[in-house]
Amino acid sequence: MTRSPVFGSPLFLGFDHLEQMLDRVQKSSDGYPPYNIEQTAADRLRITLAVAGFAMEDLQITQEDNQLVIRGRQKDDSDGRIFLHRGIAARQFQRAFVIAEGIEIEGAWLDNGLLHVELRRPQPEVRVRTIQINGKTRPMVDGQA
Repeated sequence: MTRSPVFGSPLFLGFDHLEQMLDRVQKSSDGYPPYNIEQTAADRLRITLAVAGFAMEDLQITQEDNQLVIRGRQKDDSDGRIFLHRGIAARQFQRAFVIAEGIEIEGAWLDNGLLHVELRRPQPEVRVRTIQINGKTRPMVDGQA
């Protein structure tokens, strides 16, 4: 299956790294664990993952460049136990979220099988810059005429 590049338009310049990130995140997500993303205020977000059966020491949250990565690894505690049916398996997961530059991860907590991660998105300052238009001479770029 081929898909058209999201940033393939000539109007998007220098965004190829974003497309690579999107591809990487899409390949790493298998739907487990389920999650919600909610906006809790104008500048705040919360990611909530359903991680029933995971203790705090089974979970790890890291920020790797512009990705928030949440990993879970349960220990297999079936030593000496005989299961007639095992529907609740110790399952590992890795869930990655691409976060925009400037988003701050404020903290996380585990409550009743739900892992909550708080994010703050500061309001960007508006930047306006006037570009001078020269006559027939081309502007110097890195020492080149």
